Amino acid sequence: VQLQASGGGLVQAGDSLGLSCVASGLTFRIGALGWFRQAPGKQREFMAAITWSGGVTSYADSVKGRFTISRDNAKNTVYLQMNSLKPEDTAVYYCAADRSRILSIHSYEYDYWGQGTQVTVSS
Repeated sequence: VQLQASGGGLVQAGDSLGLSCVASGLTFRIGALGWFRQAPGKQREFMAAITWSGGVTSYADSVKGRFTISRDNAKNTVYLQMNSLKPEDTAVYYCAADRSRILSIHSYEYDYWGQGTQVTVSS
C-alpha cells in the first residue's frame, strides 16, 4: 500500500485547510486510515482515524469539533478537514493505513505511512 498526502500549506489562525491522502496498491488490505502530526521536537501525535468500510471515526480531544475525517472509497482517498486552525496546529501531517479495522491512536500499530505534508499556521 502506498499513501500520498497533499494539501498542506501556510494559513492564518482561524483559517481552514483540507488535507487529502490517496491510497494505491493493495488497498484491499486497508482496515482503517488515520492522520497523525509531528511538530519539531515533539512526538508523533494522533489526530483522527476512520474505518475504511464502515466509516467509524475517532478523534483526539485536541481536535474534536475542529477537525473532520472522511473517506471516499471510490477514490481510495481519506480527507482531513481542519477548521479554526491555531498556531499550535503547525506540524507535518501524515496519513497512515492500518490493516486492522480496530481504530487505534498508536502510531506503531499502523502498517503503512505517507510522506507527510507541512501545515503552518501563523498567528
